[in-house]
Amino acid sequence: MITEKRKRNNNNIIVGLDVGTTKTCAIIGEVTDDGVNILAVSSQPSTGLKKGVVIDIEATAQSIKKAVTDVEEQAGTGVREVYVGIAGSHIKSFNSYGTAGMKGKEVTREDVDRAIDSASAVYVPLDREVLHILPTDFILDGQDGIKDPVGMAGIRLEVKVFIITGAVTSVQNLLKCCERAGLEVIDIVLQPLASSEATLTSYEREMGIALIDIGGGTTDIAAYKDEWLRHTAVLGIGGNHFTNDLSIGLRLPFHEAERVKKQYGTILPSEMNDMTEVDIVAIDGQVRGIPRKYISEILQPRGEELLDLIRQEMQMLHDNGIAVSGVVLTGGSSLLAGFDRMAEAVLSMPVRIGYPDLSPGGLSKGNFSGSASELQRINKLRGEFNNPVYATGIGLVLYGAESVVPAERTIFSSDVFSRIAGRMNGWFRKIVGSK
Repeated sequence: MITEKRKRNNNNIIVGLDVGTTKTCAIIGEVTDDGVNILAVSSQPSTGLKKGVVIDIEATAQSIKKAVTDVEEQAGTGVREVYVGIAGSHIKSFNSYGTAGMKGKEVTREDVDRAIDSASAVYVPLDREVLHILPTDFILDGQDGIKDPVGMAGIRLEVKVFIITGAVTSVQNLLKCCERAGLEVIDIVLQPLASSEATLTSYEREMGIALIDIGGGTTDIAAYKDEWLRHTAVLGIGGNHFTNDLSIGLRLPFHEAERVKKQYGTILPSEMNDMTEVDIVAIDGQVRGIPRKYISEILQPRGEELLDLIRQEMQMLHDNGIAVSGVVLTGGSSLLAGFDRMAEAVLSMPVRIGYPDLSPGGLSKGNFSGSASELQRINKLRGEFNNPVYATGIGLVLYGAESVVPAERTIFSSDVFSRIAGRMNGWFRKIVGSK
């Protein structure tokens, strides 16, 4: 049965694989005439990564295999190709600039490609792999602020691009884990970019927004302005640090500290004097009762530390002339009670929790273009999946649906490192080329 369904639906099936520090999440989506249907979601514990980087290939491969096997059984379809998210402190980015002269009276897609190729012809260290090359501005005959120059009259086209790179070894190890799990990787996508695909609207991107994706090992930041990605950053604090603080402070096993954090954790000021007792299982196996205020007193300093680091990144954006009007928090650790309210106070700007879109309607197949992040694209997503935990995985599915035509798929395998200069990822380039 699985084989028959796979043959029938294979061209429309997109699989997103979010390999994180605390969990490995596999999500199967199907592209239909009405949009993208999420068919199955599986989340399995992850023990082979530290701060987003693979440290145990076998353990990571096993968690990937378990997650993929589970979604295959749920959806009744086989999985062979996946879109994989990548994160970690090894991610670096920089700006570049390129130019091209027009061959005709109007700007063509070929002209745009030549300008972007010119901007991407920069020195990249041998230990770095280019992940994305994203335009941030087109300038035609001195006129800047152009989002899509194709069809416009002009003589000289200039482009500013944002280049994102990762450590070659980190990319290779992630690919090896997928290979050992029997999977082929179509593309590797920066995780906060994928998360933004599922949680941000085009209006927010236009006005200026910072997406803060708080994972288990790291916190990833992606800032948008005028619908273009302008800045990325990785902070070395995530949800595991909150859990570790509770584990040490209350002398709990790590798994028990995680339960206590999720069930009773809060950094709301109103809870700081809550003497209501809750039961905890200490490291010696004894059940004890402690006031909730003890939990809050441990979590609050870590929350303040993380928000102070985020505030510094927001100040850096301001100093570089990138004004954002708000913040969207996503990732599992964004659900810590009171964190969004504390963020509003520390950052002095509106803050909301970024949930994956659940709106009916959807974006019709074949029309995944400039409004790629407009909400109302995912159909029939069950309520239990309406959770920031799944934002990256769902974003990877949307990325696959929006940026790849099945006939043009190129499998991203280990031999890609000999073709780095010729490989251009990033849906912004494909969006411009399709208009």
